[in-house]
Amino acid sequence: MTQQSQRLRVFLRGSALAVGAFGIGQIVVFIAALAFQSVGIPAVTNPTMRVAVGVVFLQGVTFGGIALLYLRYGDRSVEFLRVRLPTVRDALVAVGGVVGLFALLATARVASSLLGVQTATNQVAEIGKESPEIFLLLVPLSYLLIGPGEELLYRGVIQGTFAEWFGTTRAIVLASSLFAVVHVFSLSGPGKLTYVVIVFGLALVLGALYEYTDNLLVPAFVHGTYNAVQFAVAYLLATGQVAA
Repeated sequence: MTQQSQRLRVFLRGSALAVGAFGIGQIVVFIAALAFQSVGIPAVTNPTMRVAVGVVFLQGVTFGGIALLYLRYGDRSVEFLRVRLPTVRDALVAVGGVVGLFALLATARVASSLLGVQTATNQVAEIGKESPEIFLLLVPLSYLLIGPGEELLYRGVIQGTFAEWFGTTRAIVLASSLFAVVHVFSLSGPGKLTYVVIVFGLALVLGALYEYTDNLLVPAFVHGTYNAVQFAVAYLLATGQVAA
């Protein structure tokens, strides 16, 4: 087998992992929600419970479980993920990463406005407008499950594997592309392409942070903080505590 065919095989496997994890996660979430509902816990009918179950069983159980299975059956150790206690340098880079993500988001929004381009809405944001308490719940979950779970799978496993075959730069681009495309399944309304392009840009930053610090905890924290701040602001807007 030539190196080119091996690389194609690795990319296809990574793509299947990225999309498959989301698909399997949806099935796991559906089964879990029905199970909770059957014992009197309104995981299907209550929006807040539905979102909580979704996060726990998608980003937590499914993404985490698939990552562990990948390590187990891929004959890799935990060291492959490059997780260690953060240093002062890591902390400073993380702060810069958070600022960088929001600067990039602000730039993208201004550009979209000037070009008259619409941006799709995340389905969770739509649900949160009707039940604002969901946004408050998602603030801690961003740090506990969303950031760590997504970074574990897309940066630690997928980007880490790509880096072995494609080199660091191309690995970041390829993993970021998959990360962005998968977000299509959670969008509603027009402007899905614009949203995906923005997520791709944000993912590039997260991927670069991972490679620069060689520590998965850095992009996990940055990702979690980025989401948590957005959910906190969304709560304030939804409850009328700040003007839109």
